[in-house]
Amino acid sequence: MQTPLALGPSLPERINRARADLRMGLPVVLSHSVLAVAVETLSLERLAAMQALGPLVLALTERRADTLKARVYDDDLARIAVPEGADLAWLRALADPADDLMVPMKGPLSSLRVGDATPARAALQLAKTAQLLPAALLAPLPAPAPEGLTDLDAAETLALISAETAFAPVSAARVPMRAAEKGRLHIFRPDDGSEEHYAIEIGSPDRAQPVLARLHSACFTGDVLGSLKCDCGPQLDAALHQMGAEGAGILLYLNQEGRGIGLANKMRAYALQDQGFDTVEANHRLGFQDDERDFRIGAAILRKLGFGAVRLLTNNPAKVTMLESHGITVAERVPLKVGHSAHNAAYLATKAAKSGHLL
Repeated sequence: MQTPLALGPSLPERINRARADLRMGLPVVLSHSVLAVAVETLSLERLAAMQALGPLVLALTERRADTLKARVYDDDLARIAVPEGADLAWLRALADPADDLMVPMKGPLSSLRVGDATPARAALQLAKTAQLLPAALLAPLPAPAPEGLTDLDAAETLALISAETAFAPVSAARVPMRAAEKGRLHIFRPDDGSEEHYAIEIGSPDRAQPVLARLHSACFTGDVLGSLKCDCGPQLDAALHQMGAEGAGILLYLNQEGRGIGLANKMRAYALQDQGFDTVEANHRLGFQDDERDFRIGAAILRKLGFGAVRLLTNNPAKVTMLESHGITVAERVPLKVGHSAHNAAYLATKAAKSGHLL
């Protein structure tokens, strides 16, 4: 029996299904013409099945392609022609920079110059937002497509991923904290099915006045483990205590670990830093931009909570620019210079030199 249209999956739901498929190593269909699978989770069996379909293409971001000295003809990505007989180890070596220093020469690599790059671009964005390495293997789609695979229009997928997400409040309750006994935790859920984000309200802030606020990105290593490699944990504590001392404030805890690349990729970046690369270089070698976070989320949640102006606790001018460009007035930038140590001195110096942080 045919499923009624109202009960079928919407585009956001199919995109989330595609992300889950890629994390499991299952291919997805893009624009009815291409099969795409994440290299990180690709199995030997599925590689063999895709090799039987025709010439394969490896999609890499321009950052990873630059590292590999592969030519980039599509602005933000490179489509590498996969040599006949290339095995899974060859694909993984191009996707994962862990062994780049031991095997620096991986070419020659031949980049495609013609053809539609939209499916490759959509595959990379799906892998990124699934918090996988941004590397995807593409194969021509057989007719008919294998039954049960998630099918997406590549252009529509890219448009939705890049669009600003709407949020809805889910629940809220009183949470007394060491920093402030009068605290309240709000949970916000995005309508695109991605991770929830949190707002910690201290006291009873006046919505008609600029509120002391911080946009804090989740950092498991710093916030929970007390890692000395970053200043995140001390910044979280200092921000909450300053709000507690003033009697009012709002801290947004955004689930964008590792500047938006996820904890697994953050650990890959840490491993590259142990090889001598700085934090920005490590992100680039993995195929990511300096910062993959979406701070539009912060503006959207502040608006939902009724705030139109903030005194922003940050050392990052980009946060000020982002909030103001999305309708939130930043009446004051309040510096938050804590947590400096011998372990993170180089990290903080790189943030200042390459990311413009005011330290």
